[in-house]
Amino acid sequence: MTLTIDHVDKSYSGRAGHAVLAVRDLTLTVADGDLVALLGSSGCGKTSTLRMIAGFEDVSRGGISLAGRRIETLPPARRRVAMAFEGYALYPPLTIAENIGFGLADGGRGIGRAEAAKRVREVADMLEIGPILQRRPNSLSGGQQQRASLARALARDADLHLLDEPMGQLEPQLRAVLRGRVKAALKARGMTAVLVTHDQTEANAMADKIAIMEGGVLQQYGTPNELRDRPANLYVATFLGEPPMNALDGVVEAGGLRLDDISDRLVALPGVRLPPPGARIALGVRPHRLQLNPAAGADVAFQGNVVSNQWLGDQAHVVVELGRRIVVAVSHVRVPVRAGTAVSVGFAAADAHLFDAEGGGALAHGRDAAY
Repeated sequence: MTLTIDHVDKSYSGRAGHAVLAVRDLTLTVADGDLVALLGSSGCGKTSTLRMIAGFEDVSRGGISLAGRRIETLPPARRRVAMAFEGYALYPPLTIAENIGFGLADGGRGIGRAEAAKRVREVADMLEIGPILQRRPNSLSGGQQQRASLARALARDADLHLLDEPMGQLEPQLRAVLRGRVKAALKARGMTAVLVTHDQTEANAMADKIAIMEGGVLQQYGTPNELRDRPANLYVATFLGEPPMNALDGVVEAGGLRLDDISDRLVALPGVRLPPPGARIALGVRPHRLQLNPAAGADVAFQGNVVSNQWLGDQAHVVVELGRRIVVAVSHVRVPVRAGTAVSVGFAAADAHLFDAEGGGALAHGRDAAY
């Protein structure tokens, strides 16, 4: 079912009677059968958005529609929304099986007891909590309770499934396995879902589209590839990715860029449309796109000195000082350089991103010129 959020605000009463806007003019459409992640730092508005969809928070302005019907004034029980709570919200007197199956048998669309029991078993096995179905919540770990809450949401037939940090308490290996299983289950049943997370890996692994929020404002909404290759602004560019995108300030001059605190020479970016001369810009390059001692393929190169070289088990993070600026390069093989070593750092023009230095908006992406 399609979810439409139309120019929604959420305000809370602050000190001295001043309203605090937690969500500002949010407009977003989640297509039927899509899984969308709301991604952002703490306090960005993603949880307030989820709670407004669920009906646990009032909408201050705007509207929310689900499957073609307005729901923002309906009580939660009438919205046909299933939710996995970050705080679990399990019923202590009930067993885990009873919690997962609560409201399934003979309710809603007439699911019989046998079908309800089968569905409980299937979703419990998928989330690896089959052996604890007869236990009660207070005897379980946080991770087990979280999976029980997720199982209860997934077992339900609903027009929309809301997942609030559904795997935050799980160990990394189990989390990686369950991401794939949960996404496959959602797709197999054609479920529409909204996931709230601060985990970029989880958002990229599970979501068809990602909505990045900051300060209550939607910064960009698109596929993981779109966000990575064509960030709408400098915030999105530096928020996504680990390590984050390198950003170097500079000014546009006739024929190229002059970067602050790095070099007096003009930097040409073949094929990239530059703003008018005099414009202040930020040049962005992702660490994975920086080349150390490039033999070929680099349109731009600078000389610098290695500050540190860290091997993280599957990749090297090499910190290089360029003039008075620091950049990070990532390599998936070991790099035989030590601190103090002189190196060349380069990149292809196709891997460059230009942003307005003042407002942060994207001005150009090198890969657009490459197509």
